[in-house]
Amino acid sequence: MNSSGKAPRIGVFGGAFDPPHNAHVALAKAALTQLDLAELHVIPTGQAWHKSRTLTPKEDRLAMTRLAFADLKGGKVVIDSREVLRDGPTYTLDTLHELQKEQPGAQLVLIMGADQASALPSWHGWQAILGIAIVSVAYRALSTGGIARFDPNMLLNLPAGARFEALELPAMDTSATEIRRRAALGVDISSLVPPTVARYIDQHHLYRSA
Repeated sequence: MNSSGKAPRIGVFGGAFDPPHNAHVALAKAALTQLDLAELHVIPTGQAWHKSRTLTPKEDRLAMTRLAFADLKGGKVVIDSREVLRDGPTYTLDTLHELQKEQPGAQLVLIMGADQASALPSWHGWQAILGIAIVSVAYRALSTGGIARFDPNMLLNLPAGARFEALELPAMDTSATEIRRRAALGVDISSLVPPTVARYIDQHHLYRSA
């Protein structure tokens, strides 16, 4: 418990981060501002069971993640390498169990986009995840002026007691897929990723066509 008597809230923000980009950083900033977090664990995935493509080597993704979020640390942001160090497929449920054991008095807050939330029933142990963590769904403003919403009641077999909360994001049309495509073509990506990440991609010749 913290000084107010409430359980400290630990944010969990996972992803391939292939590469980490400005929208990822904006989401982390919004989470720290809006969700009353004691810590935010940013966790690059290891062997992603749900990805059809081969990810960039985990050492590169971890290094880029450390660079991307370096300015946010301030004692609250933890670049958590547990999944890239784990053998075998990476499951969010395993990570949540580990964090629960490490910080038994904390409330875990799993942060994801609306598209990921809609796909939750495809996740390994998704109902158990909802028993452990509050799911904070990031809603990004649309260019049309509206906001794409996710209704958890649309999920089939939603367990009783599942908890969801909203995280509001500014409109940002950024995707890792587009960044990789541009980098492969030699197109400038400096407006889409933090400067340190752009330099890393260039220096290590990532995403270049063979």
